[in-house]
Amino acid sequence: MPDRIFFGYGACAILAGAFLEHAPLEGFYGERIIPGEGFSGNHIYATNGVIAFDYHGYSSRERLLQHHGRGWASHSAGWHCTLERVDFDLLDTADLNRRKMRGPDQYLYDPIPRARRFLQRIDHAEGAARALRTVMS
Repeated sequence: MPDRIFFGYGACAILAGAFLEHAPLEGFYGERIIPGEGFSGNHIYATNGVIAFDYHGYSSRERLLQHHGRGWASHSAGWHCTLERVDFDLLDTADLNRRKMRGPDQYLYDPIPRARRFLQRIDHAEGAARALRTVMS
C-alpha cells in the first residue's frame, strides 16, 4: 500500500506523531478534526496555526480544513466537526485507543519507521515556504 494511502486512511496520527517527535520546523503541534456525533472523518495533522502538514505534505491550515470538510460533507449530508489541540502522545497505543485510533503496535508492521522514512523524503523548508506563500497571497 502506498504511503500516502496508509497515512491518509488510518495512520494519520502516527505520521503526525513522528513529525512532532523530531519536528523539522519549530512551533508545530498536533491538531485533531473530530467529526460530529454519528459521523466519520477523524484526522490528525501537525500545524503551527497557519500552515499544516499531513500525508499531502504542507498546505495552509485553512486549505486542509476546507478540503477535509468538503470531502466528508460530499458523502454525509450535515457533516460537521470540532477541532481540538492534541494533548496526548500520538505514538502511544493506550492514548490512541482511548480515542478510538490504532496505536503503533496494532499494525502488521511497526509504522513509526515508515513514517520517519516518509518524512525524510520531504524538503520541509521548501514545502512550508510554498504553503506559507499561499496564505500570504
